[in-house]
Amino acid sequence: MGLVTLTGLVLSSSDVGEFDKRLVILTKEAGRITAFAKGARRPNNPLVAACSPFCFGVFDAFEGRNSYHISKANISNYFRDLVLDYDKVCLGSYFLEVADFLSVEGMDERNRLALLYQSLKALESGKFSHRLLKNIYDLKTWVIDGEYPNVFNCTCCGKKGNLTAFSLKRHGMLCKECANLEAGSNISSSTLYTMQFIVSSTIEKLYTFVLNEETEEELTRILDGYRLNYRSHKYKSEEFL
Repeated sequence: MGLVTLTGLVLSSSDVGEFDKRLVILTKEAGRITAFAKGARRPNNPLVAACSPFCFGVFDAFEGRNSYHISKANISNYFRDLVLDYDKVCLGSYFLEVADFLSVEGMDERNRLALLYQSLKALESGKFSHRLLKNIYDLKTWVIDGEYPNVFNCTCCGKKGNLTAFSLKRHGMLCKECANLEAGSNISSSTLYTMQFIVSSTIEKLYTFVLNEETEEELTRILDGYRLNYRSHKYKSEEFL
């Protein structure tokens, strides 16, 4: 067992034994890990505050064969404003659950961690509708996993211009000519631009815009359809959204 330093965000926490905690942490260095915090449920234990979901910081841990054992934690963000608001907690818990389900132990999950952190910051800020936040988070998650719709060219003929419809069957856009031959949903230029921006933008610049009601509704309808057809896993936290 060697001592390692990991930067990450606590996805979930559960009780183990009489005084210990079992954590799932999404880390920059080792992907998703399982870690144990010995004695963390004792009132005066220094790890008490670090063993809750949404805690982001640096963890010193001893690496075992199948898990880690935390010896020290320096939490830089508890997302306190978020955890005091029920609606924000519900959406934030969805973000955590998605990251937990899709992340892989030992893999490079830096982009997923960055997306999760920036999404929680945007949620805590209160500047964005929760519907928009969920749409951005979901679409960018699909980009990270390489399973996102093609929003830059026609999926029939390959043309880049005059894209007017979205086809669930073809996983992406149709030009005006092909839309007359293939079934698809009409899409406004503002909704198309929004999807292109989310797909191509860096994670740091994702949460820099808001939408009018009409565009947000159209974006939601298109992504809900795509989610239902191609990302159909049901998350427990969705029951509260």
